[in-house]
Amino acid sequence: MEVTAMHFKRKATENLQNEKLQHALKKMQSKFVDKRAEALTELPNFPEIRDAAADIRERAVKNLDAYLLRFEREATARGAVVHWAEDIEDANRLVVEISRLHGVRKVVKSKSMVTEECGLNDYLASVGVEVLETDLGEYILQLAHEPPSHIVAPVVHKSKEEIADLFEEKHGRPRTTDIAGMCREAREVLRPGFLAADMGISGANFIIAETGSVLIVTNEGNGRLTTTLPRVHVAITGIEKVVPTLEDASTLLRLLPRSATGQSITNYVSILTGTRGKADPDGPEHFHIILLDNGRSRLLGTELQPMLRCIRCGACMNHCPVYQNIGGHAYGWVYPGPMGSVLTPAFVGLENAIDLPNASTFCGECAVVCPVKIPLPDLMRHLRRRQVERRLRPMKERFALRLWSWAAQHPAVYALFTRAAARLLHRLGGKKKSLRHLPGASGWTRGRDMPAPSGRTFRELYQARRST
Repeated sequence: MEVTAMHFKRKATENLQNEKLQHALKKMQSKFVDKRAEALTELPNFPEIRDAAADIRERAVKNLDAYLLRFEREATARGAVVHWAEDIEDANRLVVEISRLHGVRKVVKSKSMVTEECGLNDYLASVGVEVLETDLGEYILQLAHEPPSHIVAPVVHKSKEEIADLFEEKHGRPRTTDIAGMCREAREVLRPGFLAADMGISGANFIIAETGSVLIVTNEGNGRLTTTLPRVHVAITGIEKVVPTLEDASTLLRLLPRSATGQSITNYVSILTGTRGKADPDGPEHFHIILLDNGRSRLLGTELQPMLRCIRCGACMNHCPVYQNIGGHAYGWVYPGPMGSVLTPAFVGLENAIDLPNASTFCGECAVVCPVKIPLPDLMRHLRRRQVERRLRPMKERFALRLWSWAAQHPAVYALFTRAAARLLHRLGGKKKSLRHLPGASGWTRGRDMPAPSGRTFRELYQARRST
């Protein structure tokens, strides 16, 4: 997938002015945020489960090499072939080699963010392999030639009317905006693809070291059809997805669907182990598993290592006020929201995603809702510091930060400065008490009016309240 994160500011501005997108994002907020809060009430011991989940993921990351080698050993013993890919070029090459080995011409795919990293669909098409996305959201985006805007609900930015227009154009059938009717129409178009496919490609929510299994959670039957009907199954996953045992996976499954979609459990939980046995009614004859690094191992032993705990639930973006207002496409790569503000610079280079660590209000909500306790604001703050150290931020900004840092270390100067700033900004607000333009800080006021301060600092207000 092409990286366009360097255009974040422009895309964010455009998306703020996109009325259709704003309407879709408002509906998303109530759908995901409220449902998550309701689902968590089912867990009276939620804090303890969350602690256990964070410990499981941290233990797996700290012993990543040992668990991955055990996974390879167990998966191989059950008939799977495990491949190691250092980067996306390796992963794409391996998929093509596997397809040629088994004479594959048609592929069906279940939703996978790792294959989005690889740009796998375009790569397969370039060598003559036909690919059909079977997740409803991903299928819609394939028809529209668009990338996903959310890791769980990839087509959340589109209205049903837009999808109806797209189906009418691509399917050549009478237009309908009835959701059940559109789902049936997509099912009728997709079902022949499952029967004709030589190979199915999936991602993995977790891989289990204890049994060599791949675990996927889905809400549509396409996941199981993709992994059981074709004679070849290829699962592509990041190396960080390994967990030690099935019991550990069951603990994480108590949090993943609740955090992602507000469900107690997804419609399908599939544990895929080895190839089809003689007595098995279905399953692949050949099972290949590609373990992708693509920058993940570089995070080990660094301040960004906690990011490897991520279970891709999307809760951080669902609750982020920035994502809620600009959507996922503005972030310019596979992973949007707070998680993307860390992962994208880490994977594609800080210089190629210069604005993403700053795409945050630092309200801390992302860390509060993360089911595995990733300190996302701390990680973004680390990336901001690294930007300044590498002089990737404008000189004016770096000077202002140094001045602020110096003042903060001298309380008397800081108090004088904040009092003067509060009074000046209060006067600039005028009768409307609103700042429409700030010299030297137009980025704050170009797209919105800011409320002017009262003219007194918090300290002064606190002292005044105590004296009364």
